[in-house]
Amino acid sequence: MKKLYFAISAILLLAVGCNLKEKFPSFQQEPVESKLILIPGGEFIMGKEAGTDQQLINNQAHKVYVDSFYIENIEVTNARYFEFCQATNHRLPEFWGMDVFRSSMNYPNHPVTGVTWADAKSYAEWRGLRLPTEAEWEFAARGGLQGMDYPNGNDIDSSLANFNPTQGNPLEVGSYPPNNFGLFDMSGNVTEWVWDFYDRDFYQVSSYKNPKGPVYGEQRCIRGGGWRSGKSCTSVHFRQSLRPYWVDFNVGFRCAKDLE
Repeated sequence: MKKLYFAISAILLLAVGCNLKEKFPSFQQEPVESKLILIPGGEFIMGKEAGTDQQLINNQAHKVYVDSFYIENIEVTNARYFEFCQATNHRLPEFWGMDVFRSSMNYPNHPVTGVTWADAKSYAEWRGLRLPTEAEWEFAARGGLQGMDYPNGNDIDSSLANFNPTQGNPLEVGSYPPNNFGLFDMSGNVTEWVWDFYDRDFYQVSSYKNPKGPVYGEQRCIRGGGWRSGKSCTSVHFRQSLRPYWVDFNVGFRCAKDLE
């Protein structure tokens, strides 16, 4: 089943793009090209609607409205990030060359990891894009479903996402079925940097329309869970954070764009 979904996603995603294979003949695959998916704006319940778990203190349910925006259908890949590094002389990802993390041009279509929030921001700006806000990310991850815990419903398993202990390493982007918005890997594969500073209590004071997180903070939010994450950490409402200059082999990102 997973191979079937990958074949479908490959048809949807494969494109020559900047023709990296011509520039780097050692490529064994054509790099996949991301697509910006229009997410129609609207109101949704952000956070977890019910429960007594201590973790729910930092993600209390509250109504949020987001304007329409674009978001990439896949996570940024090694090939695309490598192109950025070559063009700008930016440093390579922290774990570059380590096969265990699928971090090299031997794995062009695996999600890039080992990048800081600042690295992700620089890449996005180089492409004329930006990082999604936490509210945008969750709205997109839910795929239009209300009150569900995961992108495709109220449960998740190894046929729907790559999370610990499914595979033991990140997989190529688009290896699992997309959500209703056509977005891949909103749960699992790699956790994703978003724009916002993290504040445990922010949901209690969050604005209703287009919240962008606290003005200041020591850490930035990460969302979605990854290949080393437990099942509960891959839910659409689960919140985590890292210092913006920290790197992790379980963390990557995707980009967004304003509707012009």
